[in-house]
Amino acid sequence: MSDVELVLRSTRVVTPEGTRAASVAVADGKIAAVLPYDAEVPEGARLEDFGDDALLPGIVDTHVHVNDPGRTEWEGFWTATRAAAAGGITTLVDMPLNSLPPTTTVDNLRTKQEVARTKAHIDIGFWGGALPDNVQDLKPLHDAGVYGFKCFLSPSGVDEFPHLDREQLAASMGEIAGFGGLLIVHAEDPHELDSAPHLSGPKYGDYLQTRPRISEDVAIKGLIETAKRLDARVHVLHLSSSDALPLIAAAKAEGVKLTVETCPHYLTLTAEEVPDGASEFKCCPPIRESANQDLLWQALADGTVDCIVTDHSPSTADLKTDDFATAWGGISGLQLSLPAIWTAARERGHSLDDVVRWMSARTSELVGLDQKGAIEAGRDADFAVLAPDETFTVDPAGLQHRNKVTAYAGKTLHGVVKSTWLRGERIHADGEFTEPTGRLLERKN
Repeated sequence: MSDVELVLRSTRVVTPEGTRAASVAVADGKIAAVLPYDAEVPEGARLEDFGDDALLPGIVDTHVHVNDPGRTEWEGFWTATRAAAAGGITTLVDMPLNSLPPTTTVDNLRTKQEVARTKAHIDIGFWGGALPDNVQDLKPLHDAGVYGFKCFLSPSGVDEFPHLDREQLAASMGEIAGFGGLLIVHAEDPHELDSAPHLSGPKYGDYLQTRPRISEDVAIKGLIETAKRLDARVHVLHLSSSDALPLIAAAKAEGVKLTVETCPHYLTLTAEEVPDGASEFKCCPPIRESANQDLLWQALADGTVDCIVTDHSPSTADLKTDDFATAWGGISGLQLSLPAIWTAARERGHSLDDVVRWMSARTSELVGLDQKGAIEAGRDADFAVLAPDETFTVDPAGLQHRNKVTAYAGKTLHGVVKSTWLRGERIHADGEFTEPTGRLLERKN
């Protein structure tokens, strides 16, 4: 232990074995050991004692739209990673669309990496994109280190990222399965969306009718069938329809290589509370009713749903019009995801261990980040220090997101992130940030 530089101590350290009082020894940016609470501090090491504040592994968010370059007025690596750090997130994986160019070729990936390199306050990995015409680019992107490939089964909302039809889905999935990759899917069926009522205006109930649960259910059913036939590994993005849960549970029981995520807004916000014209609540698929939300929480508890990610998808404020049909669909959640989920989880009898499992351990496992996601020897010394019993009221002006638009405005949340640590260095505390020290991550072959 002579090389230990730092010891972090808390009465509540969330480890894979459970929460306990412990001291965490850090050397060269890695966790050297998890020691008894009253272990002697090695000579020359600095002690940081957090008292009863909880020491969590840094949150790993595998679904973030940074939009940089190209739509940097919507968000950017500098602002997104500051917001993430303020929320206890130490690693994110950036989605391939809403930036220009999209991450659909190796050259485009390198462009995005170059932009991110000097702006990253936290570690960043990248998803590639699967388009109708880029099957030949998938293996090169995989070899270049992307963590998998995103596709849409219905229009994405941006022209440069078209969706896949059933044949194109099978072609991309087969190619990706051939080299052992992961396909992540926005699963809404375009035919069901076309058949739904075409309504506009400020009423949220009208918008909800335009994106019915059956659009998710049908898309997920087809996705499962294709994945089973091709023996492919697939991941369902931002599940909102509880009606799809029996399909998912049955597929997992059959051995289909299927994982599923949901998002804080589906777990903490309800259709019943959305005011008319409040398009800060608009996302695709949509926030549904409270009874639907209850079933999503049950699915997290029993493992049918694997993890929680933000799907941080910001835009400029002017795109959030009061017409739900035309407003941009996306919710900004990086800075608030951990306290939002903790607030709802504690009310439902869940522990911080559960939150860490859903938001750090399983997200790390999804993309193979075996150096992240847990407080145990050998992992990166990435931490969030959380005061779980303290509360705060969300003031949009206090957000680090480029555009101060949030569906959580005015809500009182439990869980104040006191500080955030990346590889043993404090990168955020008390609203102050260090200069960017995040690294660009690539999938291990």
